Amino acid sequence: MILDITTLNLKDNYYYQQWQNLVQNEGLVIENLADITETLGIYDGDKLIATGSYFENVLKYLAIDPDYQGGNTFNKIVSTLINELAAQNVFHIFVFTKPKYKKSFEYLGFQIIAETEFSALLETGDYSIGQYIKSLPKVTGQNISAIVMNANPFTLGHRYLVEQASKQSDYVYLFVVNQDASLFTTQERIDLIKQGVADLGNVIVVSGDQYMVSFVTFPAYFIKSRADVAKYQTQLDAKVFKRVASALHINRRFVGNEPYSPTTEIYNRSMKQILPPEISLDILDRKAIDNDIISATKVRKAIQESNLEAVQKYVPETTFKFIKNNLPVLLRRIHNGN
Repeated sequence: MILDITTLNLKDNYYYQQWQNLVQNEGLVIENLADITETLGIYDGDKLIATGSYFENVLKYLAIDPDYQGGNTFNKIVSTLINELAAQNVFHIFVFTKPKYKKSFEYLGFQIIAETEFSALLETGDYSIGQYIKSLPKVTGQNISAIVMNANPFTLGHRYLVEQASKQSDYVYLFVVNQDASLFTTQERIDLIKQGVADLGNVIVVSGDQYMVSFVTFPAYFIKSRADVAKYQTQLDAKVFKRVASALHINRRFVGNEPYSPTTEIYNRSMKQILPPEISLDILDRKAIDNDIISATKVRKAIQESNLEAVQKYVPETTFKFIKNNLPVLLRRIHNGN
């Protein structure tokens, strides 16, 4: 039997309908098509029997017709996707999937990063979570804490959280989410955080690389119940953090309370469930100025309005200086949709 593999143009209704039927029949939920770089399909004659997509370096929407499962079809679609990425010099690849498919990916050389009852995260290629952990600075102490933050941008609220952790810890690892999907680039955010905590000698600022990833980027296409998405995402994120934390002897994590965000509340609940007893969770009330809670969202709104007086109220001097000097650039980014 000769099976043809081809690129599927999902903007073409003919291919989209075939792809949609196969994906949905396999229990997958179609999300935003903008989060697909390329889609491949395997045909038996005129019948689409397997498909797989990727976005950046993440494999997505892998679906195989039940009549063709258990053979080489899975290997062929995954191997072809890996080769497509290799041709673009992408050699480190992730996949989020259901735990029951974990073994199939492991047979092709993928290694498990973390898994929960509902989802699994695996990787393959020329880099791994083990290498990431090995690259991080190592410290010793009785109380080693961690904070994970996006800091878009670094505010006095972030500074307060870091100060509290610093006072109560021998060392604090401050992991910066490495994702250029914010108003401030990853490098800008890392620089502003380092400048903003430069006087705190026991704080170690490091990149979260591709492991301390904001759970909102987690593809949820294989989760049928939309109501469960946030829970499943945050549980897996907490598991990944726990693996890194264990290797660094981190025994405490500090987070800020978010009274206006149900998703953050779910995230904090997931961490309460997964991190103990090895890691305790400290949830601190957000810092306020005259009952006005500090938030990066308010800072970005003030930037959009070119209201430097409001910006200055919420951020350290180092952040304010950067925003003041780069206001035209930031306004252009906002105009362009960042």
